[in-house]
Amino acid sequence: MEEKNDMLRKQTREVCEAIEAGEQALYSLKCAEDQLGSARGWGVWDMFGGGFFASLIKHSKIDDAREEIERAKLHLLKFQKELSDIQVPMEFKVEIGSFLTFADFFFDGLVADWMVQSRIQEAREQVEDARMRVEEILMSLRSWYSGLCLEDRR
Repeated sequence: MEEKNDMLRKQTREVCEAIEAGEQALYSLKCAEDQLGSARGWGVWDMFGGGFFASLIKHSKIDDAREEIERAKLHLLKFQKELSDIQVPMEFKVEIGSFLTFADFFFDGLVADWMVQSRIQEAREQVEDARMRVEEILMSLRSWYSGLCLEDRR
């Protein structure tokens, strides 16, 4: 009986660690989504004549998003590790490509702006997909955790 309780406590702790890592990843992904949304907004302004100032702010937002995505990647790797500890295999891929920064500043025009907007949207879709996957997994983990806690009380 004691061995079963120890195993149950260990499993509960592992699930709790996975939930914590998932919440960190989720927060980073939401921050990246916000930054990409802001970059997209400045990109629209840039396409309709925002000029150098709009390009500058847009690329600053892109850089901020890139940093958030890198942070999210680290959190996702930790989340993957924690999931593997409880035998839940999961692989995440969140990439952010080159945003044609050079072309956008020096060949500022509708085509370059449109290409940058397209890349922002692609990155945003990848981040959104990863966020939704993390949310689904967290929901399952929380349910599992609740079940483990109920079993521990018996």
